[in-house]
Amino acid sequence: MEFFDQLGSILSDFSNPRKRVFVGYLFVTVLIALVWLVAVRRSSVKSAFKDVFDRRILFSRSALADYQIFLINRAFTLFISPLLVSQLAIATLLYYALHDVDFLQRGLFNDTPTGVIVALFTITIFIVDDCTRYLVHRWMHRWPLLWAIHKTHHSAETMTPITVYRTHPLEGILYSLRGAIAQGFTMAVFLFFFGNAVDLYTVLGVNVLSFVFHVTGSNLRHSHISIRYWPWLEHILMSPAQHQVHHSIAREHHDKNFGVAFAVWDWLFGSLHLSEPGRELTFGLPASEAHPSRLLDIYFRPFADMGRYVRRRAKTLCIPTFGARIKSDQDGDNTGYSKQSL
Repeated sequence: MEFFDQLGSILSDFSNPRKRVFVGYLFVTVLIALVWLVAVRRSSVKSAFKDVFDRRILFSRSALADYQIFLINRAFTLFISPLLVSQLAIATLLYYALHDVDFLQRGLFNDTPTGVIVALFTITIFIVDDCTRYLVHRWMHRWPLLWAIHKTHHSAETMTPITVYRTHPLEGILYSLRGAIAQGFTMAVFLFFFGNAVDLYTVLGVNVLSFVFHVTGSNLRHSHISIRYWPWLEHILMSPAQHQVHHSIAREHHDKNFGVAFAVWDWLFGSLHLSEPGRELTFGLPASEAHPSRLLDIYFRPFADMGRYVRRRAKTLCIPTFGARIKSDQDGDNTGYSKQSL
């Protein structure tokens, strides 16, 4: 019985409306894909079903690795989650810290109508969460040590909704901390200025904006169904096709479309790339970033890549590695450093 309880915990994301792979969202995703293929692409119903449930995609070597990584990462998350700082802890800490700032007035907006407070909080926490996702995602691509971790996700050569879980555990920890800080900060600020009326507009216990994001096809971002928006809308909202461009190995697509829900961050910071009608994309990593698909490589290769980067940087900065220090000591220099490195 205990085994089934643990298995249920690992698979709980499929029954949790707070998670992207909630079965309700997956069902709506399939409906959207079918309607798109039939109404826009003019496919027959039979052909549309065949495209959506393409066995070459769903049971590819890359997809099978996704499913295994999902199970392993979920088990890891259940173990590590109690050790991570929560958004409530951060919110409490920041809330009391704000009391020590002399020029801030607690309860300044207490008289604001409750409906307005709830609407503002619902919108603000969604925007702050999305903006911080953009920033961390961009850093993941720009900082070599973080890219060593993040390229596990980009090693997927075919994409399914489960590909969202194709991440290294270290990336999972980083994003959990990001979420706790972003949401905890927003909660603290609103509670301090608006009082106890702070709340969310929710559907199924989920921020109504997050709910809308998921029921309008969030899972299609990691899929082979390329749904585009009008160009003007792709400057504001990230279409599934735009995120697929982000996963493309084409050089002109590198470091583009870091946004999750909003494309406006990419538009503001110069990383926006609109979808390209009719273009076939190849997903994965370029040859120069070859990443083996074996599970052991997926989990341990990032540590080797980070180690190589640190050694190269140490060599560039003339900082001796451990082996170099031993050799230096054997040569009679017990400091392990040259004058040039000081």
